[in-house]
Amino acid sequence: MTKNKQIQKIGLTTAITIVVANMIGTGVFTSLGFQLAGITHTFTILALWIIGGITALSGAFSYGELGSLYPRSGGEYQFLGKIYSPFVGFLSGWISVIVGFTAPIAAAAIAAGKYSSSVLKDTSVITESHQDLTMKIIAIFLTIIIAFVHTKKIKTISIFQNFFTCLKILLIITLIFFGFILSKGQNISFLPTSESFSAIFTGAFAVSLVFVMYAYSGWNASAYISSEIKNPKKNMPLSLFLGTLIVILLYVPVNAVFLYSTPASEMVMQEEVGYIAATHIFGHTGGIIMGLLISIGLISAISSMTWAGPRVIQVIGEDYKTFRFFARKNKNDIPAIAIVFQTIIVLFMVITSTFESIIYYIGFTLTLSSFMTVLGVYVLRIKKPELERTYKTWGYPITPAIFLLVTGWMMFYIIKDKPITALYSVITIAVGAIVYIINKKISNKKQQIKNENE
Repeated sequence: MTKNKQIQKIGLTTAITIVVANMIGTGVFTSLGFQLAGITHTFTILALWIIGGITALSGAFSYGELGSLYPRSGGEYQFLGKIYSPFVGFLSGWISVIVGFTAPIAAAAIAAGKYSSSVLKDTSVITESHQDLTMKIIAIFLTIIIAFVHTKKIKTISIFQNFFTCLKILLIITLIFFGFILSKGQNISFLPTSESFSAIFTGAFAVSLVFVMYAYSGWNASAYISSEIKNPKKNMPLSLFLGTLIVILLYVPVNAVFLYSTPASEMVMQEEVGYIAATHIFGHTGGIIMGLLISIGLISAISSMTWAGPRVIQVIGEDYKTFRFFARKNKNDIPAIAIVFQTIIVLFMVITSTFESIIYYIGFTLTLSSFMTVLGVYVLRIKKPELERTYKTWGYPITPAIFLLVTGWMMFYIIKDKPITALYSVITIAVGAIVYIINKKISNKKQQIKNENE
């Protein structure tokens, strides 16, 4: 029973930290090593991060308009259901539930475990043969503990989220500041050449964008919890813009520091590039300390996605009777069953998957969903020009077009170079379609029985 209980809501600051925490997660501390496997030009690497940032910002502008039109939690599930049809919305919600948050949480937990286990190995606490097992144990432990925290009151969750996000931002600023001052520096140039420009238009660049866009994923985070934000029509778009801008201003220089301080050969195909770079900047002991801090900093990414993901599951439960139990809340007004369900999927991925396989899987599937959402800005401008838009996409129609062109180009090369990954994504969507059809048949059958009894 709810006796007109006032639901606690978060302000603009916390909404921004959720966006920042979602974005600054595994990607910035892990993806450079995979980019260096296909790209050797320093300028081209930084161009990846700049183009990725502009693309994310363009997406944030578009989501801001959609969020002001439909200020209800759920993100793409809510938007696509309104723009196209409930079926398309359900498929997007399905993607969010199965891939959108569970896979990035698993990747962040694995990365945190990888950093921690590397530090434990280098300090001789564990042997190299036990490193993988230790990594999995740490990842599982973090996933469960953070999920437990998110069953508490909104105020408690907000304090937890803000603390670890601020810690992570401070950590990155420290790496940037001391990276240029303390490290000896590599013999590299950040200036463009004809070769570095031509490399931007290659398939390797497009595929590397998968890792960069993964690092930037989360620019739409506050759209998933609109119902929990004060004055969402104003604060939700503002949080997307400011959060994304903060991250761009951190990502480009921190990757420049990694490239400046550390030989590229040591980072190629390595997950813990932040730890490797920190060792070059601060020395062995300082690197160990920074490695632990990076691992702790990843808690905010896991936390922010543990916050946002279950809200999508919750609104699906509110809209579909078959999944109504997911909408149930605990005494703290938190969708606890949805949190438990998401955590189970995360734990399965942590135990069975590798970091790289998760990233490619995330890259195609989520990009397809956000592509359709940004396209929806054009669709609504044409179909429903009469809607009151308290916020309009900045730079329209150019900024949505930038997002669609870059992400469309990226998906094309994933299909071309990673067809099996694209196939897994298609299978995931197909299973979602089957679940929707089954749910509709069950609902129709129940309605038929109800009508007959009446």
